[in-house]
Amino acid sequence: MSSDFEAYEQDFGTLTAEITNKIGRIPKLGGKEKTQLVLNVDKQLEEVRELMEQMDLEVREIPIQCRGMYQSRLKSYKGEMEKLEKDFKRSRIAYSDDVRNELLGEDAGSSESQRTHAYLYCVSPLFCLSEQVGQEILANLHSDREKIQRSRDRLRETDVNLGKSSRILTGMLRR
Repeated sequence: MSSDFEAYEQDFGTLTAEITNKIGRIPKLGGKEKTQLVLNVDKQLEEVRELMEQMDLEVREIPIQCRGMYQSRLKSYKGEMEKLEKDFKRSRIAYSDDVRNELLGEDAGSSESQRTHAYLYCVSPLFCLSEQVGQEILANLHSDREKIQRSRDRLRETDVNLGKSSRILTGMLRR
């Protein structure tokens, strides 16, 4: 079974290397070449997702004694996959800006177009970063809310137990 997993690992390495190379080329291309490359990368990312599912199924079939090592490797690959998707998303944002300018008929030589493009180029990474920070804050708030709810439940349970203890002691004193 581990040989199947290792074969999937090799396929994963090959695909991710190709995708990384193509993502780096996206901003340098224009027109149909860029469109084709974006579509190609999107298809390859889907292949990687399917490959990850196969790897996950393989790990589930591995005996429990050996499973931990493969699970940690799979977790590492999932992190790598997330990074690739973020990089691709950033390259698509830049791609979308170019398409927007073409559709609006903005001349690349005009000073207004250049300022807009420069502004969007600077703001896009900031937007992505602020979106990521916002998601992390929401996740932390959700986690904190769950902790508070668990603490409240424990406090109520303790209060109920204290009430029972109080009644028992009162009953013992009356006897």
